[in-house]
Amino acid sequence: QVQLVESGGGLVQPGGSLRLSCSLSGFTFDDYAIAWFRQAPGKERQGISLLNSSDGSTFYADFVKGRFTISRDNAKNTVSLQMNDLKPEDTAVYYCAADDTGGRPGVLLAYEYDYWGQGTQVTVSS
Repeated sequence: QVQLVESGGGLVQPGGSLRLSCSLSGFTFDDYAIAWFRQAPGKERQGISLLNSSDGSTFYADFVKGRFTISRDNAKNTVSLQMNDLKPEDTAVYYCAADDTGGRPGVLLAYEYDYWGQGTQVTVSS
């Protein structure tokens, strides 16, 4: 059973940093994309970043380029999102998701993703 579990959310001041982690288990397919999305109350779900398992390539939404970094730790079977210079508008529930891509590059579109974690709250406030 594919399972994704997010952790690492919390309350930080503007300009601070957080590192989110997505723990992966039950994967039986070879090629997949792991993506981070976020959703604030009353807002649409936004794609943040993704990583392709086939070659380790990454993609970022424009609004987080230069601040957020996605990475994987194969030994720990996790994918992380390092978030720096956090802003109040980054406040949201953050989700990781997996897409069985069959070798094609992943895309930051929520409907493409088959498996989702439960979400972790990130609050940026002074």
